[in-house]
Amino acid sequence: MNRRTAGLAIAGSLLSALALSAAPAAAEGTEKCYGISLAGQNDCASAGGNSCAGTSKIDYDKAAWKLVPAGSCATTMVTLPDGSTRAGSLEPIGS
Repeated sequence: MNRRTAGLAIAGSLLSALALSAAPAAAEGTEKCYGISLAGQNDCASAGGNSCAGTSKIDYDKAAWKLVPAGSCATTMVTLPDGSTRAGSLEPIGS
């Protein structure tokens, strides 16, 4: 193994360790809330056709989620384009 390969391996290991240690802290005290994100503002790994952050194409996509403080999803209300309102959901919203 040459120096460059060894350096890349060490850097990769450190970045992986940092990513794993930071992930639980970011999610602690939060919950996924479906149907409240604006187009392009969903968080990563949403259900349906939105495989990663910022890929939602429509406002309030029923399969797209956003992290919100724990316990606040059910009380988060959005006004849909037709003027009706809807609360966020802890699961993808059915059609």
